Amino acid sequence: MRNFTIHLLLFFLLLVSKVVGQETFESEAKRIANKIEKITKEEKETLKQEVEAVNVQLSEGKITQEQADKRKKELAEARAVIIEEKVTLAQNELNELVQKKVDGKIKDDSLKRKHSIVIRWNKDQDKNKRKDSIRGEKRTTSQFVFAMGLNNMLADGKLQDSNYRFMGSHFYEWGFTYNSRLMKNDNLLHAKYGLSLMYNNIRPTNNRSFVVNGNQTNLEDNDVHMTESRFRNVYLVLPAHLEFDFTRPKESNGKTYFRTHKSFRFGIGGYAGINVKSKQILKFEEEDLKYKTTIKGDYNVNNFIYGLSSYIGYRDLSLYFKYDLNPLFQDNSVKENNISLGLRLDLN
Repeated sequence: MRNFTIHLLLFFLLLVSKVVGQETFESEAKRIANKIEKITKEEKETLKQEVEAVNVQLSEGKITQEQADKRKKELAEARAVIIEEKVTLAQNELNELVQKKVDGKIKDDSLKRKHSIVIRWNKDQDKNKRKDSIRGEKRTTSQFVFAMGLNNMLADGKLQDSNYRFMGSHFYEWGFTYNSRLMKNDNLLHAKYGLSLMYNNIRPTNNRSFVVNGNQTNLEDNDVHMTESRFRNVYLVLPAHLEFDFTRPKESNGKTYFRTHKSFRFGIGGYAGINVKSKQILKFEEEDLKYKTTIKGDYNVNNFIYGLSSYIGYRDLSLYFKYDLNPLFQDNSVKENNISLGLRLDLN
């Protein structure tokens, strides 16, 4: 819960920093975001090369189609684990940055910032105009995406908050997207697509945890008092949205330049991907001793995921909703689908 609170605070601090001009904090946050984006891009390119090597072996008849598909899945899972490990380190930097901000260790030099603005206006006014012009001409831009919020399950259209803690269950998502303007002379419609890692966490209520019984995965009572019971699923997904951006064009020197993420916008679309990890994290106390165990397995979880998602917001920050169309578990008698609501940050 502490990490969840810190991450939620990060979103609001980023938003406030844009309003009051806390440039130091925002620049550090963007630096870390760029690091995460670089990690994701590099690992994706490596995965692409590895998959191409498998395709070569398949075309040469060295392996069968079944072996090729299995190998590609193994490679995707391995790369997802590497991305998770590397991004976790960057996430820790974000946590430390937020904590420093909360503790007042990051201070803004407002006077220096003021002079900086004056110098840029007097000395680099034409340069900034040219920079805006260049940006305006790009039909496709890229963004780092970070999202987080509350997570739960739906069964027969009803929220399962009696089975899973409402505030204790949450999700994270990070990745990168491309944003392409669909019309040459109109800025309203954009295609937004990319690659993301999704972390869906649910915390069972009433001292219960998941137990596999054949093809059924059920919640069962524990004999000892649990201080933590959390079930996490990690997915590598390809999100795609149709985005409506209401940013007005900019007129300069008789020319029209199109910008993005400067006004209200909303997107509607979906995502599809594969499950790369399922694990259960349990903590309990017994005879004044504290224990923690992590149990990895498939838990009869669906190997694939697909769903609908939408967001609406202003500039970089949006309210974000997503819903899995397929159930979490493959053959459970009660079909439960993951549902999430939170905040989403798109950094250009």
